[in-house]
Amino acid sequence: QVQLVESGGGFVQAGGSLRLSCTASGSIFSIYIMGWYRQVSGGQRELVATITSGGTTDYAGSVKGRFTISRDIAKRTVYLQMNPLKPEDTAVYYCYMNLRALGTFRDMDYWGKGTLVTVSS
Repeated sequence: QVQLVESGGGFVQAGGSLRLSCTASGSIFSIYIMGWYRQVSGGQRELVATITSGGTTDYAGSVKGRFTISRDIAKRTVYLQMNPLKPEDTAVYYCYMNLRALGTFRDMDYWGKGTLVTVSS
């Protein structure tokens, strides 16, 4: 059973910073894409940033230049460094991984339960 567990959310003032972490556990054959999405109350889940197994990154335009995604493959962990934060960054942030579990023959999408980030003005 593959699980993704996020940490690092919280409350911060505008201009501040937070670092999110997400670690995958379980029997994993290979991880292809790691990333972060976010969702505001009543809104759709949107891409924040992704990083491929080859290290290629992609960012939403609204966070480019402010957020940095990175990973530690050996630890099966993806990070999101966020600064400076703005009030419009307030959302629940979800970890995402596209991976192949041991004993399976295709990749699947997995999601964490989410961590709340609140940025006050």
